[in-house]
Amino acid sequence: MIIGSHVGMKAPEYVLGSVKEALSYGANALMLYTGAPQNTKRKALDELFIDEAKKCMEENGLSMDNLIVHAPYIINPANSVKPEVAELAVEFLEKEIERSYAIGAKYIVLHPGSYTTTDLETGIETIISQLNKIQSIPDNIVICLETMAGKGSEVGFSFSHLARIMDGLNHKENYGVCLDTCHIHDAGYDMNDFDSVLDEFDKVIGLDRLHVVHLNDSKNVRGARKDRHENIGRGAIGFDALYKVATNKRIENVPKILETPYINGNAPYKYEIEMLKSGIYDDSKLKELESKD
Repeated sequence: MIIGSHVGMKAPEYVLGSVKEALSYGANALMLYTGAPQNTKRKALDELFIDEAKKCMEENGLSMDNLIVHAPYIINPANSVKPEVAELAVEFLEKEIERSYAIGAKYIVLHPGSYTTTDLETGIETIISQLNKIQSIPDNIVICLETMAGKGSEVGFSFSHLARIMDGLNHKENYGVCLDTCHIHDAGYDMNDFDSVLDEFDKVIGLDRLHVVHLNDSKNVRGARKDRHENIGRGAIGFDALYKVATNKRIENVPKILETPYINGNAPYKYEIEMLKSGIYDDSKLKELESKD
């Protein structure tokens, strides 16, 4: 099982610290932001302990293919209403591509964005137009458009949205998909019949373009379009369905990344990874975190 979680990247060890955090959870994959997801402030690459992080990964048997970068939320390539937002989307995404390449990440997860006050068709066309403005993407970098829950004016709550976007891109080989289990559940897909979900994904997009899975439970009923993550086994999807996702042979080589909520200020990932590896749900482990000071 290729499984890990979102991890922090902060002083003093930055990327090296991210790798160490992932290892402390028993993970063999990890996802990080290259800086704060809500702003454009970034540390210089030579301050991030990148070489040390790569060495640590090698020594502990972690593949660089399982180091994933998540693009910041401020990138909104679907916005055609504010030109300055569209310009930032392209400019900053290009910088994130450079940083991801330097760090050694293969995959960059990107939210398709929100069309704000226009309409879905305009949003999809705007995303295609903006992404086609990116000057160059290294051959070994794949930008993974994330499936969304459909709240507000989000684009990407249907597989068909992502297929249409990728069909319109100039460099299709540099794009793929990140499937978020909470998001597609909230969008209306049936997580209790995941093989049928994969069948539809394969028909509409192609399973060869699925490169990352965000493994999250949901606080909401199916089809709620709210996007509120829940800890594994505590939500409307449930442990059994998520365990079947984590162990599905059709996507066994796709890294699964947990983005579940902290419990009482404590990361739950070590316990959730243990449960998914064993196939045994034990909520007492999560309750331990609730009682910690």
